[in-house]
Amino acid sequence: MGLEETTPFRKYPGDDDATLKVAKGTWAQVFDGPGWMYVAPPRTPPEVRAGGFRMVETRDDVIVVGRSHLANSPGMDVYLDIIHEFMHILQRKQGRPIWPGRRIPYVDRPTEVEAYAFSVAEARRLGVPDKYLRSYLEVPWVKKSEYLRLLRHLGVDSGSTGRRRK
Repeated sequence: MGLEETTPFRKYPGDDDATLKVAKGTWAQVFDGPGWMYVAPPRTPPEVRAGGFRMVETRDDVIVVGRSHLANSPGMDVYLDIIHEFMHILQRKQGRPIWPGRRIPYVDRPTEVEAYAFSVAEARRLGVPDKYLRSYLEVPWVKKSEYLRLLRHLGVDSGSTGRRRK
C-alpha cells in the first residue's frame, strides 16, 4: 500500500494528487539537538532564537525530528507529530504563515489549531482516549492557561492534566 492509500493521507485537505506530489518532495532530517519535531523554516524565528534555540534552516520541505524524540517518545506521539507537521508543509505550500511571530499566541494560531485538530481526529479514529491526548498536547513552551485553551479549541476534555513532554 502506498502513502496515498492511508486514511490520514486521504483526509488532508485539497487534491490528493497534489498532496502526494508535495509528500514526495518532503524530507525528514533527524538531528541530535533538543526538541521534538518541526517544519524547518528558512530562518529561525526571532521568538525561537530569543529562547536560545537555533533551528535547522532551509527553504526546502523538511520535517526536522529530534533523535531523542524518535528514540524515546511513544510511537503514537511520533505518528501524530508526523501528520501534524506534514499538515504544516501543506499549509506553507498554500502560502499560509506557520511561524507568524509572537503577535498570535501559539495555541491560537490557525495553522496550529488546524494541524492539532487533524492529529486529534486521527488519534480518535484510532481509539486514543482524551487522557492520552491531554498528555500529548501538554508541551513545555505553553503556559497552563494556554494549554487549557488549546484543549478547548480541539474539543479535548480537560480532565486532569497529563505529563510535560521532555
